[in-house]
Amino acid sequence: MKMGPIENKIIYTLNQCMNISSLKIQNESFMHNVPDGSESHFKVVIVSNDFDNLSLINRHKLVHNYLKNMMKDIHAISIHAFNKEEFKLNPIILDSPNCANKK
Repeated sequence: MKMGPIENKIIYTLNQCMNISSLKIQNESFMHNVPDGSESHFKVVIVSNDFDNLSLINRHKLVHNYLKNMMKDIHAISIHAFNKEEFKLNPIILDSPNCANKK
């Protein structure tokens, strides 16, 4: 599936702002009641030692802060933020639930 401009901008922004060892972004908009080709729902799996010594909420705040200029275009974002050691110990990311209002 081709990446859209919002997904590309998320990738570019996070790579510019953080020292990332792994970044996976999934546009999950197709799982929701939105038009085809939408970029409104994302799952971000990000691995960076920038998260060392940060609580889960502060990791999310950090990512949201970097993406703040594009959050007006994003309805929902699921963030899975790990440092390298945490991800090495548990690299399994759960699938997101299907939206009850899906077409």
